[in-house]
Amino acid sequence: MSFHFGHDAAIRYRGFLLVPQLNHTWLVRPERSPMNFLPFRVEECSLEAVKEQVDILLLSGMTEKKAA
Repeated sequence: MSFHFGHDAAIRYRGFLLVPQLNHTWLVRPERSPMNFLPFRVEECSLEAVKEQVDILLLSGMTEKKAA
């Protein structure tokens, strides 16, 4: 399986859109509103590393909700 890395390519992962940018960074944004997390960028790395960042974000968000 291959991906087209351009302006119109996006990968869905656990409620987020992972959008590769031309400068080899990633734009990560929630798929739907209301946004519980703000969009953010990930520096030059692989798709697996971006997915790890999303997993860490989701885990930290879940632990904060349990503490509240």
